[in-house]
Amino acid sequence: MLLVIILIAIVGALLWKWLDIRSLDDLKTRFGSLLSGNGQHPLSNVFLVDEKSTRHGGELVASVLKAHNVQEIFTLCGGHISPILVASEKLGIKIIDTRHEVTTVFAADAVARLRQSIGVAAVTAGPGLTNTITAVKNAQMAESPILLIGGAAPTLLKGRGALQDIDQLVLFRPLCKYAARITRLRDIVPTVREALKAAVEGTPGPVFVEFPVDVLYPYQLVVKEIGFNPNAKGLIQQALNVYLRAHVSRQFGGAWANDQEITPLPTIIPRPKEDQLSQLISLIRNAKKPVLLLGSQSVLPPIPAAELAAAIKALGIPTYLGGMARGLLGKESDIQMRQNRRDALKGADLTILAGTVCDFRLSYGRVLSKKSNIVTINRNSSQLTKNEKAFWNADLAMLADVGLTLTRVAEALKINTPKFTEWIDELRTSENAKEAANLKKMDDKPADGHLNPLKFLSELDKTLSDDTILVADGGDFVGSAAYIVRPRGPLQWLDPGAFGTLGVGGGFALGAKAVYPDRPVVILWGDGSCGYSLMEFDTFTRHKLPVTAVIGNDACWSQIAREQVPMFGSRVAIDLARTPYDEVAAALGGYGVVVSKDSKDSVEETMKKAFAENKAGHSALINVHIGTTDFREGSISV
Repeated sequence: MLLVIILIAIVGALLWKWLDIRSLDDLKTRFGSLLSGNGQHPLSNVFLVDEKSTRHGGELVASVLKAHNVQEIFTLCGGHISPILVASEKLGIKIIDTRHEVTTVFAADAVARLRQSIGVAAVTAGPGLTNTITAVKNAQMAESPILLIGGAAPTLLKGRGALQDIDQLVLFRPLCKYAARITRLRDIVPTVREALKAAVEGTPGPVFVEFPVDVLYPYQLVVKEIGFNPNAKGLIQQALNVYLRAHVSRQFGGAWANDQEITPLPTIIPRPKEDQLSQLISLIRNAKKPVLLLGSQSVLPPIPAAELAAAIKALGIPTYLGGMARGLLGKESDIQMRQNRRDALKGADLTILAGTVCDFRLSYGRVLSKKSNIVTINRNSSQLTKNEKAFWNADLAMLADVGLTLTRVAEALKINTPKFTEWIDELRTSENAKEAANLKKMDDKPADGHLNPLKFLSELDKTLSDDTILVADGGDFVGSAAYIVRPRGPLQWLDPGAFGTLGVGGGFALGAKAVYPDRPVVILWGDGSCGYSLMEFDTFTRHKLPVTAVIGNDACWSQIAREQVPMFGSRVAIDLARTPYDEVAAALGGYGVVVSKDSKDSVEETMKKAFAENKAGHSALINVHIGTTDFREGSISV
């Protein structure tokens, strides 16, 4: 008898959980509905399904995105995700469709960086999602908060050979802070909210939510497609019908519950500890030769970029900017240094790594002086002390937001801010000497007779307005541009980040133009990297989001050639052609022009025409035939 009671209790508990009954009142409602005789299937009444409703899961997704101030979704269409796109458009969210799924994530990444919020991409199942993997990994390493929405095969057909059905979660879990699969409509709202919270909390990064097609379409359509046998006679066929009915009823049960909150969940951002702040302040006060290295993480919310810039200027520490921090101090600043960073680090007695990581960009920490006090500030614990003990040692490691930390330090030091005049003058003298050497190289004539890329970039820099957003996508040409073309202000330079990904150009430019439709967006492309996303000129044209692209065309993967040719004496796989990319742009609705040694127009006149085309609604592409210089010989290409 006791065993029977236990079994009944276990079955009852499982049934309670399976039915998702939350209270006795809920139980009464369910079975009251069962006895109502309203013409619906009994299981629909038990699960509180409105069989006549034409609403669908895409509406729930759209409502949460709208409540989180998502203003656009980047997508490449697919039947799996159509309900989300349609519902989002109805709520006023702009839908921008691209020519490759990887572009959707790159564009969402740019939105996240520039708007300082969340970027959203939605793609279809299978190959649609696998096409995004490179961009998702790039966002993970760049610490960009993006939500990737993916379609999926119907829940009942998972693993049964349905079209485009693969195990998508196993692919994205290693790349994302949060990854989830929706199986019931009532889980859509809380899951999307949790995903959006995870994307921006702590160290930002990508998140992924998978939506099987049968949780997005209306009830009647799902019932129609689910495979009921209307003429079921045998016990097995009838039992299968009951199972299918129970499955779909549970999927749609309580889908439109009125008590679901859709607004953003509170998030936690790591703040500096008071004792560590005191220690950092003391180190700065006692330093004679401090150096500050600011990385992309420094410009994350909650501190606005302008407020952080004011704090850095108040501190007066010689500063090197990298990643998204480029432009933070404007085009010209007394304390910003661009050249001879390795020498400055060797001479420093205090090195502050503020969102800067000891990876390949700092030779894994080997460039840091053993005689320097080293402070590292980062939201990410693994990045905070990367390669420590192997090549460097931290005197102070602060697991905290960079902006919050540095503004607190500047506030504490404002009454008696130390001066580093002699140190700044020493670095400035070295800086000016290197700048003069670079300037001299601009007069060199490439052996192949084409344009000197340094000279061209210098003239290009003079044509850019103060509100221009620069997108860097390339190797050798863009590596040179990083020294010469200067962003005018904060959040006006977009590069891939630590992953070194080629192909970000079209997507980053698309995202930037979506955020700032009235500002100039200029892509700096190598002739190799442009091949990844040149087709997005079609996207720029269709959505009336005109950009200007500048291609350094030397008919070669030059960054690789600089090592491969002298090391192995071979040009295998590194040569390209001087392809008329300008004609490709024109064919896709844009304006294209070649700039070469024979061009009559100056760079200034060429750029004026390009920007005029932008104002008229047309994207522009300048195909610049450049030669080879020795400016970047010895640069790392691996």
